[in-house]
Amino acid sequence: MSSQNGSPARPDKPPRPSDFLLLIGFVAPIFLSASLLFVVQPLFAKVVLPRLGGSPAVWSVAMVFFQSVLFAGYAYAHLLTRIAAGRPSVIIHLVLMVVATVALPLGVAEGWGEPPQRAQALWLLGLFTTSIGLPFFALSANGPLLQAWFARTGHPDARDPYFLYAASNVGSFLALLSYPFAIEPLTRLGQQTQVWSVGFFVLIALIGGAGALLWFSPNALPAAGEGEEPAPPRWRDCAIWVALAAVPSGLLIAITAHISTDVAASPFLWVMPLALYLATFVLVFQKRPVIPHKVVELLQPTAVMILVAFFAFDWSRYTFSAIAANVGAFFVMAMLCHGELAARRPPPRYLTAFYMWMSLGGVIGGIMAGLVALQVFSWVAEYPLLIIAAILCLPTLALRRGPLDLAFWVMAAAGLIYLFWPYFTAGNTDLATKTFQISIVAMLAIAMLVQRDALKFAATIAGIFAFALVFGADAGNYTFIRSFFGVYKIVDSDGGMYRTLKHGTTEHGAQYIRTASGDWVTGRPEPLTYYFKESPLGQAAIATREKKNGPVHTAVVGLGTGTMACYDRPGDKLDYYEIDVSVVRIAKEYFSYLAECAPHANLILGDARLTLAKAEDGKYDMIVLDAFTSDAIPVHLVTKEAMAIYAKKLAPDGVIFVHVSNRHMDLGPVVAGIAAANGLVARESDSSDGTDDSLHKYSSTVVAVARKDEDFGPLLESGDWIEKKADEAQWVWTDDYSNVLGAMLNR
Repeated sequence: MSSQNGSPARPDKPPRPSDFLLLIGFVAPIFLSASLLFVVQPLFAKVVLPRLGGSPAVWSVAMVFFQSVLFAGYAYAHLLTRIAAGRPSVIIHLVLMVVATVALPLGVAEGWGEPPQRAQALWLLGLFTTSIGLPFFALSANGPLLQAWFARTGHPDARDPYFLYAASNVGSFLALLSYPFAIEPLTRLGQQTQVWSVGFFVLIALIGGAGALLWFSPNALPAAGEGEEPAPPRWRDCAIWVALAAVPSGLLIAITAHISTDVAASPFLWVMPLALYLATFVLVFQKRPVIPHKVVELLQPTAVMILVAFFAFDWSRYTFSAIAANVGAFFVMAMLCHGELAARRPPPRYLTAFYMWMSLGGVIGGIMAGLVALQVFSWVAEYPLLIIAAILCLPTLALRRGPLDLAFWVMAAAGLIYLFWPYFTAGNTDLATKTFQISIVAMLAIAMLVQRDALKFAATIAGIFAFALVFGADAGNYTFIRSFFGVYKIVDSDGGMYRTLKHGTTEHGAQYIRTASGDWVTGRPEPLTYYFKESPLGQAAIATREKKNGPVHTAVVGLGTGTMACYDRPGDKLDYYEIDVSVVRIAKEYFSYLAECAPHANLILGDARLTLAKAEDGKYDMIVLDAFTSDAIPVHLVTKEAMAIYAKKLAPDGVIFVHVSNRHMDLGPVVAGIAAANGLVARESDSSDGTDDSLHKYSSTVVAVARKDEDFGPLLESGDWIEKKADEAQWVWTDDYSNVLGAMLNR
């Protein structure tokens, strides 16, 4: 068709972009947005860790923040598609993205100094909000908003744009995996924040491109076929979406805290469960799920029973097997819940509402596991409760009223009464080991028989958890104390002869409190665990006194049970640096090391990195660094900058002793590296003289650091302290760089 002057006539509408261009134009920004969204989580949490002692709880609270802001972003996307659907929303959202650049480059906002001694979680939420709240909010909205735009482009797949959610989670998954395996070991924090900022600006351009593609598209939702007009979601549907999202979200926080407590407060361990969590979304939000949902339904009971067996038989000492059991069960439970969500997803018209309700469930699960549980439970009770909740998400959930069903519940009630009768009658929890094991095996067999009935299966698993808690290892002889920094377990073991302090799977202190005949032990206690006389730390205390030949001024980072206090003598000065007020309570109320040996000890609350920096220079003859929780390490205490602080506080011939015993990481080279970077020399001892596990005297590894060899004094003559040189092939750990994975591989 031509105009009268022979030139081609303009069409009434511009041609719609090609299907391939539309697909690439939307997949690219969705992928990059998800990558930036999930890289910033471990990245910024690592920035914040030093302010809260490297506590694993930092990640739990961070997850609550991320889920809350994700919900806010999804709600904003839903509202925007309601009041300014299509082209107008492009302009509004691009303005938001540009405004969010004022928070770049990423960093802790001004005015956030030392955290308070209480309400650390609220303080941390405020820090996250003011520091990265705006860019994270803008990123959070991109996933549902771009999918809503894509649904209006006229693309053949616009009727079911949920496959883009899988693409989004692929970006998240790959970003998370790249952080511990490539980004963290190969780059420094400053470089990471710079590259992230560049990626944010590139994303703005890509979103602008997607908006342009929408602008030249039909800008209308696909027409419903005859009789296909979708009904809006009911409140019941929304409630189910919330519940199915809340359970795996809570499990994610619970399992991450469990794992990072026993290894390290490090992004390397945080991203594993989160990556699996995201992988489940990738697998289920496909046109054809990679793993059929029926297969997941069959796998969940088996995975749960394996996990329950580890809990009941106290197999947590088999660390990596226990982690595999926990992570495997978590993956299957998350797959089941998210598979149910995918099966219940609504038509594209209600896409943003679906994501909003789903993210609300994530917030609820996160708040319950990350904040409320800290206040309500004295131990990690939320974990077994969430496992039971995940079982109740099985589609086979129903209350059946047949004769056989009634018989099951009657027999279950009678069986529980029989099993718990010793406790009900006399509060007796002393059950023979063989009786306990047979009872657990019998209940697991019953669970296997009823696994296809979700309600009966959940009830049986709940019974196993309760029975193991009441009659399991050390039942009736322990006290739980929980704080922001973890769950502490005080146990009277060995027939009540010893009282021990455990955090995670590691014993942090023990005291001989009763004789074999049951009489209380009085007087000055004998140092045990890693502090007995022949241990490296015992040798350190004795050698320091011999070298000084006078009163010794000591700083100990990490109070524990206060065992080191019993190397104190009249005229000495002892400063304890402790971040957790609950540990102070434990040392004073449950153990007598402080009271009997050093009642004058100065207890300084707060993160040692911050509080020790305020101490007088040249003050200490000996600094003992022993601040680990379970086998987790506060990474910020073993960096070049941290060692510079310790060295500055040493007396002219003082020595720093770093307790580096760890089942998972070789920290000796790390300490030697940060010592050499400060012009210091290091020696390591792993002497096993005098060890006797039955007497709670354990082997340990300690690295001593001084300005020159002569400062080690009598330790040089013992032959136990071997020169430890820095590994030239390893990068020195700094506040800007650490490599937990490398330390684990060197073990």
